[in-house]
Amino acid sequence: MKKISLLIAALTLCGSVAFSQSMLDAYKFGQTDMQGTARYMSMGGAFGALGGDISAMSSNPAGLAVYKSSEVVTTLNLSMTNAKTDWLGETDSKNRTKVNFNNIAYVAYFPTGRDEGLVSWNAGFSYNRLKNFNRHYYARSGKGLDTSLSDYIGERAYGLPFDAISGDYAYDDLNDWLSVLGFQGGLIIDTGKDGAGNQTYGSMFGEDNGNGWYPFGINQARYNVRESGSIDQYNISFGLNFAETFLFGATLNVTDINYQLKAFYDEYFTAAGNDFYLDNGLNTDGSGYGINLGAILRPWDFLRLGVAYNSPIWYKMTDVYYGEAGSALTNNDFPNGDVISDNSPKGAYTDYQLRTPDKWLFSAAFILGRYGLLSVDYEMTNYRNMKLYNSYGESADYRYENQDIRDNFKAGGTLRIGAEARITPQFYVRAGGTFTNSPMKDKLKDGDVEIFTVGTLPHYTIDKGRDSFSVGFGYRFTPQFYMDMACVATTYKEDAYAFSNIILYDERDNPTKLIKAQPLTLKTNRTQLSLTVGYKF
Repeated sequence: MKKISLLIAALTLCGSVAFSQSMLDAYKFGQTDMQGTARYMSMGGAFGALGGDISAMSSNPAGLAVYKSSEVVTTLNLSMTNAKTDWLGETDSKNRTKVNFNNIAYVAYFPTGRDEGLVSWNAGFSYNRLKNFNRHYYARSGKGLDTSLSDYIGERAYGLPFDAISGDYAYDDLNDWLSVLGFQGGLIIDTGKDGAGNQTYGSMFGEDNGNGWYPFGINQARYNVRESGSIDQYNISFGLNFAETFLFGATLNVTDINYQLKAFYDEYFTAAGNDFYLDNGLNTDGSGYGINLGAILRPWDFLRLGVAYNSPIWYKMTDVYYGEAGSALTNNDFPNGDVISDNSPKGAYTDYQLRTPDKWLFSAAFILGRYGLLSVDYEMTNYRNMKLYNSYGESADYRYENQDIRDNFKAGGTLRIGAEARITPQFYVRAGGTFTNSPMKDKLKDGDVEIFTVGTLPHYTIDKGRDSFSVGFGYRFTPQFYMDMACVATTYKEDAYAFSNIILYDERDNPTKLIKAQPLTLKTNRTQLSLTVGYKF
């Protein structure tokens, strides 16, 4: 058998940058949550054909042309996140709570005084929070764990020259910093050369029993991840109303990313006095721009049809990463016990560019006279269009990662359904649902693809889909002043991996898992309570 993988191609002697961004990094920053005003959230975000809400600026800006007055609005949001894990039968749960402003906006209404042609036009300026990364999850496994992170790092380091990985300038000479950190932090050991003359490495945690190297069993592993940050968007929008029949809108958006991750992983072995830890930090900042175009058609008073195109967002990004590893050893080579530790260079960073996927939105809304309405949206997102570039906008440095995107992603779909009932002229009740499938292909979801991560971070998650259900109400205190409230419950389903599988291919390209990771099940339940206040004038 032979190794034919992107990992081997990437782990070459080259400049002083750590292992680059992956298709999962591109995916993470190409997603958004259901965020917006309380009315928007309580109806599942199904406003593509309905309009009349500032949150529509981020989806179908033609909805801005529905306004018949100027308006200012803001939303306060309380987010409570519970992350439940199940790792080989052992369960745990962690909670985090955050309060923030979801949005603040101003809409200006300009009637033309005509009954035909362009009857009015509107301008809008808004801030919207598109995604909340705030989460903490923890897992541990004390039984049934067959493969150590040190086994993974040992196989990952296959073929790297011993003099390079062990040298004082290893972080300058080698692209794969996790292998360097694993060796210099005491997680892996030189195991000689194979029959083809390639340098091999293995887990440090074992001993020579006279018949070769005997690895220790894993007594317990612990996996602790904290995430924070958000994706925020600033919109400038225009809407045109032609004869109350055809509405058109356009939005220019500027989007900011701020993401922080801290990951702590350790393992304890059955032989007393043998354990290790790997701590990682990652900060990502980015800023980008995009445009949204949309139209709404009103063929009859009771029906509205909408279509919109959301361009990719072109980001300039910076990752700053840091890793530290250490081990406690007691075996034949270290009979009195020894402690080894190392860290990657502080302040290490990579500048790069990212193009997120583009989206199409198709919508219909049914107006039930004065009694209420029903609205449906279907959003189609082409995740195969994601692309990574270096800081100069060239894609050649990311040819493997971009090929991974094309091979492992497909178009994703989101269905949104919302309803509103008018109980009294002042009081409204609302409900909605949002259903999003995973755009990852089966081989990625099943763990049949090697995953490459940034810096010295081996951990990642695989999306299995998400659903949201929402309820809310609104009350008009006066014709000008109103208040809306919403409660949204969202469930995210994922598999979380402490490290990747390593795939071995034979001459016929048949895959075998040389390193087989055992993922944990991660279920994130997020409850949001939102309060929107607005004033029309």
